[in-house]
Amino acid sequence: MAKTWREKYDERTTSDLKRTDRPIPGVPPNGTILISNPTEISEELRKIEPGKTVSIQEFRQRLAERNEADIACPLSTGIFMRIAAEVALEDIASGKEEVAPFWRVVEPKSTLAKKLSCGPDWISQRRLAEG
Repeated sequence: MAKTWREKYDERTTSDLKRTDRPIPGVPPNGTILISNPTEISEELRKIEPGKTVSIQEFRQRLAERNEADIACPLSTGIFMRIAAEVALEDIASGKEEVAPFWRVVEPKSTLAKKLSCGPDWISQRRLAEG
């Protein structure tokens, strides 16, 4: 049986710092890469003020700096962003008002927006509603 978004969210609660063992553009030799988690992603999303948007690159940089890493892994950050977003959408559907505002980072035209159960139009509408 497939795991629910909430189960995926709850199963990984710690972050890891990995040392690079090969050259990666923009990372110093033997640099560190943050492998975050959905909870940390949600917490960082909540720090973005209503009506503000942050690019995914800037968001990853914030995560990296907070964890004293050189970069945040783009792949795992994207995966955990989707998990955090889907949990937020489930919470909204159940009547919860205080959720991680993923629409402040996920661009409506992005691949991720197209994968989310809400779709790109919902993200655009949410951004407009916040001003």
